[in-house]
Amino acid sequence: MCRFVVYKGTSPVELSHLLTKPCHSIINQAFDSRLRLDRRRPMNGDGFGVGWYDSVYDEESYQPCIFTSITPAWNNVNLVRLAEKIKSPLVFGHVRATTAGSLSLDNCHPFVHGRLMFMHNGGIADFPLVKRRLQADLPDVAFNKVQGNTGEKFYNTLWMYSEWAFALFLSKLPDPNAKSFTTALLRDAMFKTIASLNHYAEEAGITEPSLMNFCVTDGETVIATRYISSKTDEAASLWYSSGTTFSEFGGGGHYKMSKADKRENIIMVASEPLTFERADWMEIKTNNMVVVTPKMNLLQIPIVDKFYVPPSDPASLTRTTEFAREKGLLVPRGMETMESEELH
Repeated sequence: MCRFVVYKGTSPVELSHLLTKPCHSIINQAFDSRLRLDRRRPMNGDGFGVGWYDSVYDEESYQPCIFTSITPAWNNVNLVRLAEKIKSPLVFGHVRATTAGSLSLDNCHPFVHGRLMFMHNGGIADFPLVKRRLQADLPDVAFNKVQGNTGEKFYNTLWMYSEWAFALFLSKLPDPNAKSFTTALLRDAMFKTIASLNHYAEEAGITEPSLMNFCVTDGETVIATRYISSKTDEAASLWYSSGTTFSEFGGGGHYKMSKADKRENIIMVASEPLTFERADWMEIKTNNMVVVTPKMNLLQIPIVDKFYVPPSDPASLTRTTEFAREKGLLVPRGMETMESEELH
């Protein structure tokens, strides 16, 4: 199954420090994911994508730059070359594993529209039953944006074409072509996107849960969700790390997040931790949204709907992991420290 990573910092980072140099970078996870639970699809070799913004804002080039390929990420020499030369304060990275949908550049995340970038890890259950309903609600600017046919197929269930989720998100914005967005606007559009997908599923009588780990940015704000349309199941895994520096220590590509003071100079969000240091990563709670503001504040906001279980409810501690585990989408608590314990 797919993996994604987000980096936002007060200073630009060389892409190689996220993508290629760490021993458990997202690129290395693509072929050597020691935390992978889905052994039926042991590699994320069906393409990758990297998106980034210029370090200095330019009115003529406000859109993010995207590099995608259908070759395995670990075997792409151009990615290595670019990663050693490009620096950016905001980076999206995504590696893809699929058993449905063509291997096409159009299917590689992140997707872009104007100043926005979008990624998805997970899927919408029985998507053919809601696809036409979703399309009918889209304005032309969103409908015409879809180019690929991204999807995942498990057993007899066809899962979400991720680009349609992005199109739905665009439809929730007053002006998806705007050159800037407020944090509240992006946050509310994400809430509405999830609510609409749940509404379509309910209309169609779909009972299987949908996994909606979405991530979107306009280059200033980052919105990420860890969400499942179920009160009893865990969502696909999602973690965050923050600190003042992210650097190599001890050689061998082992990185760690350092906290020299209370400032948050770096915030990362990832499907799977990039390091095995116990103190580096915090798990984002199921059915919560993470908001990283332009001023580097990190907020966790509950997605309160009929599938939300408050922490005060004992049922919040008994969500089962089998559903996400069988999709290869869950890194269980404790496994993120496995390598760290071996090293120390």
